[in-house]
Amino acid sequence: MSTPSLSVYSAIQGRQPQTFKPNALLIIIFVLMTVGLLMMTSASIEIANGQYGDPFFYMKRQLFFTVLSFAVIAITLNIPTRFWYSVSGVLLVCSFILLALVLVPGIGKVVNGSARWIDLGFYNLQPSEMAKLFFVFYLAAYLERRREEVIATWVGFVKPMLILAAAIVLLHFEPDHGAMVIMIGTCFSMIFLAGAKLHRFLLVLAACLGAVIVLAIMKPYVLDRFSSFLNPWAAEYVYGEGYQLTQALIAFGRGGFFGEGLGNSIQKLYFLPEAHTDFVLAIVAEEFGLVGVSTIVGLFIALVAQAFVIGRKVEAQGDLFAAYVAYGIAMLIACQTLINVGVNIGLLPTKGLTLPFLSYGGNSLLVSCFMVAVLVRIQFEHEQKSLPQAQRGRR
Repeated sequence: MSTPSLSVYSAIQGRQPQTFKPNALLIIIFVLMTVGLLMMTSASIEIANGQYGDPFFYMKRQLFFTVLSFAVIAITLNIPTRFWYSVSGVLLVCSFILLALVLVPGIGKVVNGSARWIDLGFYNLQPSEMAKLFFVFYLAAYLERRREEVIATWVGFVKPMLILAAAIVLLHFEPDHGAMVIMIGTCFSMIFLAGAKLHRFLLVLAACLGAVIVLAIMKPYVLDRFSSFLNPWAAEYVYGEGYQLTQALIAFGRGGFFGEGLGNSIQKLYFLPEAHTDFVLAIVAEEFGLVGVSTIVGLFIALVAQAFVIGRKVEAQGDLFAAYVAYGIAMLIACQTLINVGVNIGLLPTKGLTLPFLSYGGNSLLVSCFMVAVLVRIQFEHEQKSLPQAQRGRR
């Protein structure tokens, strides 16, 4: 089977120069990764120098994961989409095992009260990042096999919800409520796009709302976060739960339309915690203003839109698994980006979620690049099927 490459599948297949066609998905993530490495470095110089005596400590680590991400992309581009269908059940089981392992004392690494990582020595593995994508693979395979059952019966509709509920329970005990919201939104979107009845979603959403209320009552800090983001400048919040948000808003305010210039952020000088991870967008706003933020948001919109376009084209060809994977990946990226942006500008409660391709963190970068590579592979296979048989043989 022929394989794609960084143009629409260029050098690996030895095509002639006139067939060269840049791939929009790969161009978008290359731009995002380049901007991300630049802004993450700018945001982390002071804290890296203070913690490790090396202003480029985080940059070096992120650069390593960037190179590793290109290797992940190259490998994934050579794997047929149906392979993920065949191993979707195994991957789901593996993700549940890893989600359970982080809860085991001595295995799970606790940071800021959350056990979300497994310390491998050279690398902190975050199972929730992989679990989101592996669940998409499993759900896409299920929807291809049971689409009519999902549309027509409650049983077909509820089965994937039970698996989702098991994942949510494990994520709740970490806790990782951001991953919970992303998985719920992605699952609902995929099932809805498969044709499930709207009234069933309304009943499930009502149950989810009830669960959120119970969670807020059981976890007082959840209520504090909801209260603080509504009025972060209040005296009781401005130096507590609302501190990160107020500092992020100051960064946005300082940036104005065109920003203070690269490297001229003041908020990254220990005022804004986690500036190089969850709040890197605030540093972009301070240094490049509304123009810089709008450009980044526009790139994410283009990426998600392209994923949906690919899904629609593949669905029209009858490859439901690939179509639902494309939809699921689009929603994973869209939900995580929306939440991160919402947190940075004060539209959502403060939550520890990275901005794909931009924030510091190897887990997020590797999984994000893996997802886009799967999309490119789906796009390539769609284009191959669209070619006349004679042309396919030549390629």
